[in-house]
Amino acid sequence: MSQVPHVKSPGKPQVGSEPKEDVGAMSQQLLYRALVSAKWVSEAIKSPQAGLAVQLLDASWYLPKMKRDPRSEYEERHIPGAAFFDIDQCSDRTSPYDHMLPSAEDFSQYVGKLGVSSDSHVVVYDGSDQGQFSAPRVWWMFRAFGHDAVSLLDGGLKNWLREGYPVTSAKHRAVPAEFHASLDKSMVKSHKDIKENIESRHFQVVDARPAGRFRGIEAEPREGIEPGHFPGAVNIPFTEFLNESGFEKSPENIRSLFQEKKVDLSKPIVASCGSGVSACHVALGAYLCGKPDVAIYDGAWMEWFMRARPEDIISERKGKSQ
Repeated sequence: MSQVPHVKSPGKPQVGSEPKEDVGAMSQQLLYRALVSAKWVSEAIKSPQAGLAVQLLDASWYLPKMKRDPRSEYEERHIPGAAFFDIDQCSDRTSPYDHMLPSAEDFSQYVGKLGVSSDSHVVVYDGSDQGQFSAPRVWWMFRAFGHDAVSLLDGGLKNWLREGYPVTSAKHRAVPAEFHASLDKSMVKSHKDIKENIESRHFQVVDARPAGRFRGIEAEPREGIEPGHFPGAVNIPFTEFLNESGFEKSPENIRSLFQEKKVDLSKPIVASCGSGVSACHVALGAYLCGKPDVAIYDGAWMEWFMRARPEDIISERKGKSQ
């Protein structure tokens, strides 16, 4: 098992995973291990090591049109020891926009009840057909709240099952733990930030929605929200960060993807999507290339469309009439 330095404390060793052959030297040197293999997780479950408090979280979440119930699916089968992380429940319930970040206090209470402590190495996965969909959102949430000891199960539940590892329907009984969250405000962008950036172009914006929704020619999944994008945004659909099997592409391939879209990894980047979930694939991809500071526009397209003037909606079709 490799020892991977913590991004904020380069001299402090932290537990990571077996290195992926294709991880770039830069990310090996600077960043906490973002991806762990099914083999690594299996060994961590079977033989917990002293000082390594691994807590698995099933963070499955799906768009309403998919008609999937993630909690029911979790209860039917999940990786042994995994607790269910409800993205909608762990959010600002007073906001008119979907699953906005909760307060640091609410996040601390929620994850503490799941058994996550400030000393936990959190490993997140989801059950999507793509291999990974919503889990990067929770990976990003932990980092935004100051907890860098968080990794993703590369390939998700899909490949965990494909590789023959066990699942269970046993009820998870969490031992409540103490977790201290502190929001890093630089990790989150607001509507005001995005609006000002249209003129200033201080940061690049990457939209992770499918190309049809970005262009305005395919419907958005939410009632009353038309597709399109805001001025200056670049489109990299989140699926382009994954290979055909559902594993994350290599940092070299991801770097090329950013280059093809003329996104400069040496300059500030903000990620957006429909409601702040798939945008986190952009943050993950950049992180694997050695860039840990990609912020998320949390309100995302849902907030932008609801608040925008018609001229701030770019669409090949309907746009916004008033």
